[in-house]
Amino acid sequence: MFSSNLIGFILAVVSSAFIGSSFIIKKKGLRKAGANGARAGSGGYGYLLEPLWWVGMFTMIVGEIANFVAYIYAPAVLVTPLGALSIIVSAVLAHFMLNEKLQKMGMLGCLLCVVGSTMIVLHAPLEESLNSVQEIWVLATQPAFLLYVGSVVAVALVLILYCAPRYGQTNILIYIGICSVIGSLTVMSVKAIGIAIKLTLEGLNQAKCIETWIFAMVALTCVITQLNYLNMGKS
Repeated sequence: MFSSNLIGFILAVVSSAFIGSSFIIKKKGLRKAGANGARAGSGGYGYLLEPLWWVGMFTMIVGEIANFVAYIYAPAVLVTPLGALSIIVSAVLAHFMLNEKLQKMGMLGCLLCVVGSTMIVLHAPLEESLNSVQEIWVLATQPAFLLYVGSVVAVALVLILYCAPRYGQTNILIYIGICSVIGSLTVMSVKAIGIAIKLTLEGLNQAKCIETWIFAMVALTCVITQLNYLNMGKS
C-alpha cells in the first residue's frame, strides 16, 4: 500500500508540473490568437488554429494522463490536493513568462497551497479495496451522494446559463466557479474509471459493465465543459 501511494504521489507531482506549465503555454497561444481575431472569452474559437495553443494542450494531456494513472495507484484524497501544486507552477511561470507579477498575497496563497496539500497527504487514509465497478456504483447511487450530484448540476447550470452570459466577461470567478464545481464530478468519475482499468488489468474485465461506460461519459462531458470555460477564463 505504501509503495502504491508513493507511485501515485510521484505521478501526481509530475502531473501538476505538466498541467501548470500547460496553462502558461496555452495562455500565450490564446493571446496570439486573440490578437488576430475574436478572443475565446468573447466566444471565439480562433485559438484552435494556433500551434502554440496545441503545444499547451498536448502538455496538459500528458499531465492529465499522469494524473489519471495516479488515481489508479493512490486514493483520491491524496492525489486531488496535489493538483494545487499546478497553481504554484503556473504562478511562478506567469511571473517570468507572462510578466504577471506575483504579489505578497499571491505568495501567501502559494504557501497555503503547499501547507494544505502537505497536511492532507500526510494524513491520507488507506483506500478501501473494491472488487468491481458495481460496488462503486452502489456507493455513487446512495441518496446523500445523489443529492450532492443534483446540487452540483444545479449550481453549474445556473452559472453556465445565467451568470456566464451576463457577468463572465467582467468576473473571472464565474468561469473558475464552473470549472471548480464540475471538477468535483470529474475527480470522482475518473477515480471510478481508474479502478475499473486496474481491476481489468488484474483479470476482472470491467468493460462489459454498463456502469463503467456511464462513468466514462460523465468524465468526458465534465472534462470538455471544463476545458471550454477554462479557455474563456484565460483569454
